[in-house]
Amino acid sequence: MAHPSLPLRPLDRADPAPLPAQVAAQVRALVLEGTLALHDRLPGSRTLAAELGVSRAVVQQAYDQLVAEGWAAARHGSGTVVASTGLAPTPQRGPRTPRPAGGLVRLDTGTPWVDPRQRSGWRRAWREVSAAHPPRGYEDPRGLLALREAIAERLARTRGLVVHPDEVMTTNGTTDALRHLLLSLPAGAVAVEDPGYRAVVALAGAVGREVVDLEPGRAPGSLAGCAAAYLTPAHQHPLGTVLPAPARLAVLEVARAAGTLVVEDDYDSEFRWDVAPVPAMAALDRDRVAYVGSASKSVSPSLRLGWLVAPPGVHERVVALRAATHDAVPWPVQRAFLSLLRDGYVDRVVRAGRRVYADRLPRVVEALSPYAELTAPPAGMYVAWRMPEHRARAARDAAREAGFEVPMLADYCRRAGDTGLVLGVGGCTDEELDRALAALVAGLRRGGDGDGPPRSP
Repeated sequence: MAHPSLPLRPLDRADPAPLPAQVAAQVRALVLEGTLALHDRLPGSRTLAAELGVSRAVVQQAYDQLVAEGWAAARHGSGTVVASTGLAPTPQRGPRTPRPAGGLVRLDTGTPWVDPRQRSGWRRAWREVSAAHPPRGYEDPRGLLALREAIAERLARTRGLVVHPDEVMTTNGTTDALRHLLLSLPAGAVAVEDPGYRAVVALAGAVGREVVDLEPGRAPGSLAGCAAAYLTPAHQHPLGTVLPAPARLAVLEVARAAGTLVVEDDYDSEFRWDVAPVPAMAALDRDRVAYVGSASKSVSPSLRLGWLVAPPGVHERVVALRAATHDAVPWPVQRAFLSLLRDGYVDRVVRAGRRVYADRLPRVVEALSPYAELTAPPAGMYVAWRMPEHRARAARDAAREAGFEVPMLADYCRRAGDTGLVLGVGGCTDEELDRALAALVAGLRRGGDGDGPPRSP
């Protein structure tokens, strides 16, 4: 495998170690950490020298040192390649999947695939945290300024949402952002898509707000009495549909008439691989839409870090609430994510995730399409299927017997009558996905009644 560039830190000319030794040490660390694998080809000396801002001789000396130590080998016509990793090879078709309590691998909408070759970037970020100086007192309730600047840059670059860093607020994930919003809004119900995100329904109830059901993919006739309307317009959770442009404009018109805040959860938007990501709805009306995003799908759900861009008046109330309660994202988490953004880690894992999902979802479609109907064209990191309830249960039970937990579509519904399965492809290896599909197909065959895939209403 060719590595046209390497994630090397800038060289320190004040360091007593010679520049060639610094280059060799960083490349050696990449090999030991697993970023560089056996037989990977290193960048050409001219290319790497240009990236590091040093002479070509510096890189050549570093490569010569690695060759002398046995870490690299110079091959005629192939350049310099990794010759040893110091580890015994352990072939695997994907990252080792941690199994939750109960021993089942969850194939759900919330477990991402994170490129194992990027582990060194994760470790490097936390090393930087350990060397940084923490704040002396409570931080700005909006979050670390440098991180808000980096998030604002990323939103403009990837989502077409141009915001000032002072308008960005870091949160402990999506539900934390929504909790602060609901505690800062006037009295009123919360409109939520049905089927939709179950955590939002639970949160609304926890803060004493009634939930009003919304039909996904359409603008409601009225939002009267609703303080907020929670939507996942880029990739509806869990059906996977995209809210059409006319419906977006209609939602905003209805929300303005009712004085309702639209909460846009930009769920799964960056992992679209079929087309370019759909622009953020917040770009259409910054005074009516609160934009919510998170690092759960790009880095890890357990990082518990997200961001909120709210209209000015709402933003001020949320900031005041957070200042009064000292409720903020832990500084080490913010500082680590800043490092992951700065060194390109997040961009790399997102690109790698898109490639993996683009490979896996067509395999899922090929295996299950004879037995069920897609709710939307496959995109992102999961796909939902409609089928009779008995078929869905038979497939779910067969998957459990094989060691996999696959959510039921009905579990996301309150009054909606959708039945089927929701299958995520992030939390598994390729081999595990093959086994899960085989089990699901076997269950569908056993539970089939000969009526073919269900028809759309």
